Amino acid sequence: MNRRILQNGIFAVVGATYIVTAVLWAQTTANDVPAWQSAAGGKRAFEVASVKPSKAFKLPNFDLSTGNAVAPGGRFSAGFPLLIYITFAYKLQQTDKQRQALLAMLPPWANTDFFEIEARAAGNASKDQMRLMMQSLLADRFKLAVHFETRDEPVLALTLEKPGKLGPKLRPHSEGPACPEYKAVDPAARPEPVKAGAVFPPQCDVTLLSGEREGLLRLGARNMTMPLLADTVQLNGSQSGEVDKPVVDRTGLNGTFDYTIEYGRTTGPVPSPGGNAPAPPEATFLQAVRQQLGLKLVPSRAPIRTIVIDHVERPSGN
Repeated sequence: MNRRILQNGIFAVVGATYIVTAVLWAQTTANDVPAWQSAAGGKRAFEVASVKPSKAFKLPNFDLSTGNAVAPGGRFSAGFPLLIYITFAYKLQQTDKQRQALLAMLPPWANTDFFEIEARAAGNASKDQMRLMMQSLLADRFKLAVHFETRDEPVLALTLEKPGKLGPKLRPHSEGPACPEYKAVDPAARPEPVKAGAVFPPQCDVTLLSGEREGLLRLGARNMTMPLLADTVQLNGSQSGEVDKPVVDRTGLNGTFDYTIEYGRTTGPVPSPGGNAPAPPEATFLQAVRQQLGLKLVPSRAPIRTIVIDHVERPSGN
């Protein structure tokens, strides 16, 4: 079993269901604008765009995650509820509590009704530039108005277990194989089986979850920054029942990294992040992060920039 986590978890598809796992944790400029948004060049808009109600879920033509791989061909195509488009446009990675707070600000249809969006950019835009275009489209067609508030909140800080020392399965990307040329991947296609001994995952800038054997999972990514790894720890730790707060990067590690971890499918109550309970025969997700990556979670506090919905309407016609 192989399945693609659309990088660090905007959604996972399981049959006909979708799981929204959208913490807004981002460095900001002096004007309280996220650094990624400033780097993407400010306000942008699609050259042409179509929005129409749909009865069915439609996979996007590129992953809508918090990473910033090139968007192939400058085209956007997907069929989702409004909630998913908001998480993409504003680069949100939320805890369950934050997601529920966002849902409470939206009308029920924003999480139940599907809208198919087909849009084209002028040129081959990056994902972050596509996000800015989506912000403009949502404001125009859905009359979406938002603002952000920064609040000091409890978080889990991702830190090194031992100062200056990486775990055995975490290494700088520069020490591993080079990334292949970026190619568009059909999200609807079944992933190719990962061959024994092959580079895992074969593509860079994507987080891949693979079933190795009964009860054991393998998670990996190549060319990942530590903030994106913190996103992944939050997502998978939440799914395993081990993380219930935003995870922020405080490793002090710059650059990009390759990693793989193997862990059991177990779930359970949220444990103390600093606990040293004996590991089961197959480690839980957080135990694997600690033992294999040399990283741990430490309770802390941090300013969390949170989205607030001011206004939204059903979309206008094309």
